[in-house]
Amino acid sequence: MDMKKTSEDIYEVNGEIIEITSKEKESGGFAARRPITLVVKKFEKRWLIDSVTPGDYMDVDSITYKNTLYGFNFSLPKSWKGYTIVNSQWEGLATGDAQGEAIVETGPMISIRHPQWTADNPRQDIPIMVFTTSQWNSLQENEFHIGAAPIGPKELGSNAKYVFALPARYNYAFPTRYEEVEEILESDPLQPVEYP
Repeated sequence: MDMKKTSEDIYEVNGEIIEITSKEKESGGFAARRPITLVVKKFEKRWLIDSVTPGDYMDVDSITYKNTLYGFNFSLPKSWKGYTIVNSQWEGLATGDAQGEAIVETGPMISIRHPQWTADNPRQDIPIMVFTTSQWNSLQENEFHIGAAPIGPKELGSNAKYVFALPARYNYAFPTRYEEVEEILESDPLQPVEYP
């Protein structure tokens, strides 16, 4: 669940509806799931749901990568079962001539790798950059930049502590199955989660 304050008396809450039948109750899993957005407003001294917007049903044949360290889930097609996670680091470079190309910020990059990836035939990974909220704000203010691309990373979602983003030109070499990754990303697969 992700909650954002949009004004003094209004919150937007994003979550999921999980549908379970007696079959899933016994064997686990779920029959269907879909995203939902609630707008909660304060009326006098009470908080009430002002609007409900359910999203489209998600593919129940999908699998989910759950990252409890930074707080997000990522839905993958069933064909990605057996995926691996590759951990690396992004580097933020100083802007302006005064500091040259000095590394001034760093952060984790989590890449989801297809199970059929091999050194001889590498497939397109799904790279997710993790920024603290402060780092993301600094990046937006052009206090540092990442790589040579004239555009910055694309935000995929955020929770109270972190912003998750896709690197600019992540698929510039057009590796095997990059189109599949583009299709996955079009379905808004990243769901921020607030962990206690």
